[in-house]
Amino acid sequence: MNLRPANPADAAALAELGARSFVAKFGHMYTPQDLEDFLADSHSEAKVAKEIAEPAMRVLLAEEDGALLGFCKLVMACGWPEHARHERVVELKQLYTDPETTGRGIGAALMDRALEIGREHGAGEMQLSVWSGNDGAQKFYARYGFGKVADIHFMVGEQRDEEFLYARML
Repeated sequence: MNLRPANPADAAALAELGARSFVAKFGHMYTPQDLEDFLADSHSEAKVAKEIAEPAMRVLLAEEDGALLGFCKLVMACGWPEHARHERVVELKQLYTDPETTGRGIGAALMDRALEIGREHGAGEMQLSVWSGNDGAQKFYARYGFGKVADIHFMVGEQRDEEFLYARML
């Protein structure tokens, strides 16, 4: 497995994997319209291309033999300043793996590198949000020393999801 920064040519594949992964895990929770609106806004090729080009964001890919296995997105700024415990905070925006490749250590490799990138950036804390019903992701993040610091919410179309803000010091 190879980890590398995304480039503009990766936008279509990232958008496709992001949408497919989201639908596989959470698609059943939403009305068709809410899901369609959310995917068009959050996982479009244009949105992903803009994120790749954004200087305040790092998009990291995991691939093997040219196939995209997963990715993570780091915002080099604090997403929830009211809950920050350090003056410099980064946000792990997404960490997705291909639903067909779960359990191969892809998420762990991406998380390890995301933590390194945060430290290299001079951050003292990393924040992320996780759906309150996603026990598997919560356990994964807990293994990395993340803990719940607040109750927050996340909108998918008109639906409000209850989420947890997790954070850890770097």
